Amino acid sequence: MSAASPLGAYRPGTGPLHRLRPGAKLLGLFAFALAVVWIRGVPATAVALGIAVLLSLIAGLRGRDLVRVARGFALVGVALFAFQWWQQGWERGFEVVGDLFALILAASAVTASTSVEGMLDTVVWALGPFRRVGVKPERVALAFSLAITAIPNILGIAGETRAAAKARGLERNPRALVVPLVVRTVAHAQLTGDALAARGIGED
Repeated sequence: MSAASPLGAYRPGTGPLHRLRPGAKLLGLFAFALAVVWIRGVPATAVALGIAVLLSLIAGLRGRDLVRVARGFALVGVALFAFQWWQQGWERGFEVVGDLFALILAASAVTASTSVEGMLDTVVWALGPFRRVGVKPERVALAFSLAITAIPNILGIAGETRAAAKARGLERNPRALVVPLVVRTVAHAQLTGDALAARGIGED
């Protein structure tokens, strides 16, 4: 069973972000990430969050989508905020967690407004000049595709593992959660590798 990706899924549309070329969106996301990391302070984080929320809305994400993204981030975000607050104060906690959440929302806007095919075609095009030094853009694009599809699959495995541990009354036992998750994730990777090998991919 797979789960929804924390970065969301492509939503067809005709908005400004949908009309923008995938390469431009990826460059914009990179520039946004640099700005978020470079500019410090609570006001800058608040502005970054506002921009990220606006981009998400333009991409077609709505309240339920934003809540789902926030819920997926909450497990890490709450613990990180508490640690930073304890170490350096709530301002630093808000800055660190807010910056990360802004980046996640911005990435969600990109994935929601860009088809996987468009993203992979952009990767192949961008790496085209490197063919002369032995780079195989199609292989790199395949790796991106596998990573994208693996995210919801691994989340689904994690959910099933957590449900199984809870059914046995072991939801607070780290070993009951981590060991099955690792074993099943490795098994999933092995099956994926076998499927690729059966199609003759990776033999040369």
